[in-house]
Amino acid sequence: GIINRGVFPTRGGRRGNTHMASERATRARARSIKMGASASKPATTATGGPSSGKHKEAKLALAVGGIFFAFSAFAVLQEDVYATKHGPKGEKFTHTFFVLLVERAVNTVVGALGCAAFGRTGIDVPIREILVSGVSQMLAMATGNEALRYVSFTTQVLGKSCKMVPVMIGGVAAGRKYPTSQYLQVLVVTLGVVVFNLGKSKPKSAADDSAFGLGLIALSLGADFVTAMLQDRVKTATKRRNPRVTNAKTSTFESMAWTNAGGFVAALVTCLATGQLADGIEFTRRHPAIAKAIGAYALSSVIGQLFVYYTITEFDSLVLSTVTTTRKIFSTVYSAFRKPENALNATQWGGCGLVFAALGYELLEKYLRRGKRVKKA
Repeated sequence: GIINRGVFPTRGGRRGNTHMASERATRARARSIKMGASASKPATTATGGPSSGKHKEAKLALAVGGIFFAFSAFAVLQEDVYATKHGPKGEKFTHTFFVLLVERAVNTVVGALGCAAFGRTGIDVPIREILVSGVSQMLAMATGNEALRYVSFTTQVLGKSCKMVPVMIGGVAAGRKYPTSQYLQVLVVTLGVVVFNLGKSKPKSAADDSAFGLGLIALSLGADFVTAMLQDRVKTATKRRNPRVTNAKTSTFESMAWTNAGGFVAALVTCLATGQLADGIEFTRRHPAIAKAIGAYALSSVIGQLFVYYTITEFDSLVLSTVTTTRKIFSTVYSAFRKPENALNATQWGGCGLVFAALGYELLEKYLRRGKRVKKA
């Protein structure tokens, strides 16, 4: 009995162990087959769709059209805020940091609501990096707007027209590589915008430039450089944090919410430091109409920013800078055709020619590259 009790469990145990080992091997084979099948499927993006480079041109057209339309309306509403005179004394609203504070607050709320309504990507978002890029972006806008009050027309033009250069340098500093043709395009577009803007009217003398104004322009361009570098690093950090997700990227609403949250904090600190928070509130108390104008301005900014962050998410900061830099030229040309009194002079048409030539060359180059790929296929 003792022998039998000792033998049968042993034999039964061997059979059980053999059976369990067989089951484990079967499950392992099934897992390997399943993994192989999964690997053969198209890689998915952070949003769950297949990773594809198709419809890139359509996306770019949507981004360009949206930015052109939204910021044309934005410019009109911006003029309502800063150019309108209020009260018997004809006071103008000059508290730019206060306006930026309201604008960033509204955009942060809309971005958060968008995340709640449409859901998040579900990836590990580099929040700290996005917040920091929002701070530098707000400082670039704030210092650029303030600089226009302290420098001459010529210096204003150079400051506004050269934005693509620090953006490209920022991209290079972040590790991006651009083809030689893109460097040339940036230089030609920048030159064209400078020529176009200088042709508007007779420039003032350089004596109108103050050291403070020049310092603000330098800070604005420096902040543009830092912002471009940080925006590229956000994309790199997103991919690094999500190695198992192909083409991991934040959504438009996630980028909008966190970037504007960082900008809101920076604007609040700046408002408190300069006293514009109290002054802005006091001005709106005396002239309630300005509150409506600022509200409309902030809401128009929401539409523009949706396209801005869509462009950054789908493309990069240099594409965004190219679109926003050339937008004013296209708007002015449209205005010239619509109203004869706004006709362009020869210098301005020359600047337009440089910009259109640079953009046209890029389109031609992409078309030729596509043709070569088709022939090889």
